[in-house]
Amino acid sequence: MTTTKPAVPPLRELLDRDLGFICSEVGPDLEKLTGRRILVTGGAGFLGYYLVQALDHWNSGRAGPNQVRITVLDNFARGEPRWIADLSAAGRVALRRHDISQPLPPDLGEHEYIVHAAGIASPTYYRQRPIETMDANVGGLRSLLELAHRQLEGSAPVRGLLFFSSSEIYGDPPAEWIPTPEHYRGYVSCTGPRACYDESKRYGETLCVNFARVHDLPITMARPFNNFGPGLKISDRRVIPDFAADILAGRDIVLLSDGKPTRTFCYVADAVSGYLKILLRGRPGEAYNIGTETPEISMRDLAAAMVDIAREWFGYRGRVVQQPSSEAAYLEDNPARRCPTIAKARAELGYDPKVSLDEGLRRSLAWYAHHPSGNDG
Repeated sequence: MTTTKPAVPPLRELLDRDLGFICSEVGPDLEKLTGRRILVTGGAGFLGYYLVQALDHWNSGRAGPNQVRITVLDNFARGEPRWIADLSAAGRVALRRHDISQPLPPDLGEHEYIVHAAGIASPTYYRQRPIETMDANVGGLRSLLELAHRQLEGSAPVRGLLFFSSSEIYGDPPAEWIPTPEHYRGYVSCTGPRACYDESKRYGETLCVNFARVHDLPITMARPFNNFGPGLKISDRRVIPDFAADILAGRDIVLLSDGKPTRTFCYVADAVSGYLKILLRGRPGEAYNIGTETPEISMRDLAAAMVDIAREWFGYRGRVVQQPSSEAAYLEDNPARRCPTIAKARAELGYDPKVSLDEGLRRSLAWYAHHPSGNDG
């Protein structure tokens, strides 16, 4: 008796399911965007992939005047993805090529909602470009905060500004602070190879809190915990796309550590639902952890879980092997554990992640099967 391997779902089916899920999870809060303008910096990147497309999906069921008008600023340092070029060509997104570390375009106009997602988030890349990383997280943010301040005197004051911070601001917490709540102050090196990212996110939060207090602006902050899924390029050099690249190439999965560090992983559809909830419901000056509390899984067990799915879908025959990274600083200041408590987001935002790790990995591998190259977002 022969068995048929499960088919990888079509890309459109996967996207429609996730985008519909996001809009359903955020629900009536999206009505606050009716007829408004939203600016998304870094909208062509990983988190922008579902954030922008979810807003476009919501627009598809609404008449023109009731749609949110979406503007994306991005420098396309890693290429212009086809999906956003298509949205721009169809007139559904206004696309501006711009480096957020430079002064904002003088003709940018007013936007009632602003999301600052521009920056370098992959450790491999921000270690290579530390100054550019800090410029985006500090200088770029400051420009947007000043824009929001100026709009207080205009006809369209900002109703929400969301800064994408990071769970990396916590550094390497001791065991008594895991799961980690928002009020933990962090244990972070200010000079190590990851400091350009960690410390600029911390200072970015300080900017946000003080602009919110001094100028009475509706500014909020998100602290993502290991988001993964569609939109995260296979060339990103983070753990799940690295494992996916090995699988699709038929290679052994390579662990660049002893496999013992643990993380919780949050599927991007759940994460983007949380970010929109922060933007539309969050308290000014407050930060919110966005992630999942369970399972906290080791890198070795994560690799094994992906192997199981790959064997089922692709007949994958590779193993999990260990070798040192070619990057000397790859493991320096790398936290041993990363796990949030999301009680604050649950209580204040109604945030409730639903996609299991296994299901998220399946959807991710399906997306990578359709995007085996890092050139196409």
